[in-house]
Amino acid sequence: MAAGGSYSIVEYFGGDDGYRCGYCKNEKGNFSHGMWSHSMTVQDYQDLIDRGWRRSGKYVYKPIMNKTCCPQYTIRCHASNFHPTKTHKKTLKRMNKFLSNGEMPVEQNDGKNEGVLEELKCRLKPLSSMLQRTVAIAAGKTQSFLAGEPMDSVHEEGVRSPPQDLLKKHHTDVEEITTSPDTDSKSTSPSTPREDAAPTPPEKTSHVTPKPGKGADPNRPMCRKAKDIRKERRLQKDQQKHQEGESASVTPVPLKSTSKQPKSLEDFISESLPADPLHRLEFKRFLCDSPLEATTAPDGPDVGYGSFHQQYWLDGRIVAVGVLDILPSCVSSVYLYYHPDFSSLSLGTYSALSEIAFTKQLQKQSPKLAYYYLGFYVHSCPKMRYKGQYRPSDLLCPETYVWVSIERCLPHLDTSAYSRLNEDAKAGDAQALKDVGKALVLHRRTVMPYAAYARKRKGSNEEKDVEQYAGLVGQTCAERILLYRS
Repeated sequence: MAAGGSYSIVEYFGGDDGYRCGYCKNEKGNFSHGMWSHSMTVQDYQDLIDRGWRRSGKYVYKPIMNKTCCPQYTIRCHASNFHPTKTHKKTLKRMNKFLSNGEMPVEQNDGKNEGVLEELKCRLKPLSSMLQRTVAIAAGKTQSFLAGEPMDSVHEEGVRSPPQDLLKKHHTDVEEITTSPDTDSKSTSPSTPREDAAPTPPEKTSHVTPKPGKGADPNRPMCRKAKDIRKERRLQKDQQKHQEGESASVTPVPLKSTSKQPKSLEDFISESLPADPLHRLEFKRFLCDSPLEATTAPDGPDVGYGSFHQQYWLDGRIVAVGVLDILPSCVSSVYLYYHPDFSSLSLGTYSALSEIAFTKQLQKQSPKLAYYYLGFYVHSCPKMRYKGQYRPSDLLCPETYVWVSIERCLPHLDTSAYSRLNEDAKAGDAQALKDVGKALVLHRRTVMPYAAYARKRKGSNEEKDVEQYAGLVGQTCAERILLYRS
């Protein structure tokens, strides 16, 4: 249990059935374990991603590495020692040139977006695991991003959706928690977690149907492209003898007033998405809902820990939004989506470079926050190998869960898509499950060790599932995280 009385609460779904792979398009070749997280402390999530887990909204999944068609290795970059490649430098030069004189490079399709929410490609250009913190950022906590309901099921392609019947149940057991005498915890009344299915307040979601319009107003000037408006503004600045450096510098506050920012962000989402209400709802749920509990620590960064949205501003408009998790030991990139008008600027690469710089800044405030996690590295998919260019970097061994430098991993991965990575044959999992009876469960609003739960539920056949779950999260997490049992 985290400081302040917060528990992580999950439902485990297993992972026996294969489903479509977003990388090689194998219809039944992708296998992963999954669980729905009603709430999650930042330390628990840090420990989980260091065991190969990753979240997509509130769904947390772990690829079955020795079984899935395209093994996905957790990758992290040492931010303080990062060395950009020639490609990285060219991307920065291209962006600086655009900010200085408005020259947009010719768009190049590098194909890195394949396998990620393909249905959104025509509207937004998503790049998984790429974030940014330059070009005038207004950063805010996840819960203040948009008024939207909690997520049911929207995931990257290649991530299996959890069973719908389990997700749509209203779990009153999660609303209040008491502690069984059998549990080791000393607290008897931890704080109540946020309800997973809590509806959005009516005043935030109600919309008034607009009256039928009469078409364009002939007395007003015709609409112009944003690019033309930007060029005109730059010419005016040059005429007024303003320094060009002002247009290329980072502006911490957007031109519009602060009170307009949330509405501008909603406008950006609304303009970019198709008109299908269900599509819009799922997109907002995927990007706006996070299980992470926002928290601060005396030795942590000033912004605190949790999930954040970063707004990218240019000439008074939002052009992109990034989603990231700030955790005790790392900045974990989640998602970046941006306006297609700027797709030729290589925003995925540019944002990752900026996010590494952001991690360096946070490390000055919190020395242990030293890594930048780029998500998964997929060596078997050539278009996903670009993440290995952010060096020095490490890959997570799927068996011992120790970090191995990518230079040592590549020869093994060139030979086989799946590899243990850790060359020490005697090394094992330091957090391997030793006693499933100590795993915590949540049953009828009561926290108890699984051993006590099993005594109450004699004859149940749940031990196999609980043991599998506890082995995947590790002994330490199993003794902290509450596994929901109905």
